[in-house]
Amino acid sequence: MRPVPSFHCPAIAAALWLASGMPSLAGDWPMFRGGPELRGVTSENLPQKPALLWRFKTGGPVRSSPAVVNHRAFFGSGDGMLYALDLASGNKLWSFKTEGEIESSPLVLEGRVYFGSSDDFLYSLDAGTGALKWKYETGDKIVGAPNWARMGGATRVLVGSYDFKLHCVDALTGKSNWVYETANYINGSPGVTEGHAVFGGCDGLLHVIDMTNGHPLREVSAGAYVPGSAALADGHAFVGQYENRFLCVDLNAGKIEWEFKDRNFPYVGSPAIGPDRVVFGGDDKRVHCVRRTDGTTLWDFATRGKVQSSPVIGLTTVVVGSDDGRLYLLSLSKGEELWSYEIGQPVKGSPAVADGKILVGSDDGYVYCFGVAK
Repeated sequence: MRPVPSFHCPAIAAALWLASGMPSLAGDWPMFRGGPELRGVTSENLPQKPALLWRFKTGGPVRSSPAVVNHRAFFGSGDGMLYALDLASGNKLWSFKTEGEIESSPLVLEGRVYFGSSDDFLYSLDAGTGALKWKYETGDKIVGAPNWARMGGATRVLVGSYDFKLHCVDALTGKSNWVYETANYINGSPGVTEGHAVFGGCDGLLHVIDMTNGHPLREVSAGAYVPGSAALADGHAFVGQYENRFLCVDLNAGKIEWEFKDRNFPYVGSPAIGPDRVVFGGDDKRVHCVRRTDGTTLWDFATRGKVQSSPVIGLTTVVVGSDDGRLYLLSLSKGEELWSYEIGQPVKGSPAVADGKILVGSDDGYVYCFGVAK
């Protein structure tokens, strides 16, 4: 990666860097769950007692998880706007209006921002200015985050829609490469690994698709519909379903390797995958941590509301929101509460971690930024 050009004005430097199409700076969080495999992990050591640095008010609930690239934060809101903020101050840099609510978490890649809207369109904007590059129409709303892969020298963007289809488009032009049809809604984001796209849906299946042509490679029954996104690691997919099972699926064998069951509640959020453990929330109001190899419980933590927010694993901590209106920081080793912040309204959006900061949206319409107080 080439070094960042030196400029006297940080705002101008960031804008030129975004426009240049260069890879993102170290410490960024460029998409939902941090990367294409949707693992929800960071190498950053989060502060044990974060302070509120700023908050930004929108006109609707914020369930879109922020992306952070080159000292800018990007996220959508129920007011139909996609926002870009200065990460240091929380000041608005630009906004873009769609005709529907935005729950889709943005993908920031090669100087562009990609996201879906409930108006049925997938959008591509210039990350520096917010100018529209193209929009691609699907047959129904998009609530899941887009993902990406490079195939044959070109970048492709993937997104699922409530039209029952997974769409693959060219990142530069928005032209369709292929469309794969399922039997029901696709609510989550597709994971991408080794040329394959992996996703679940309301048809109760985990689909494995060849990214080159959109052809199915295998399907695995999840036993109930899959409301969230699968995290991928070492040939396995980790995903919850709407009844009371959390699954580890061997993608090569096309079978369930282990399953976790507790009480009869759905697992809606996406898991975080550490080297030896998996952390996920449930509608049982708990954060669960299980052994990655066999699903054995290591610890669980009780909140006062459903946990549909997707957790993020740091070096020694876990950060996650709850419908009880709090953001929690837990010990990764034992699940002990280290810190919490009372927002007051449900925190369904998933945290983003970048540059030593934690960003998360809430149903109160704000995005909050926490970090080390100066």
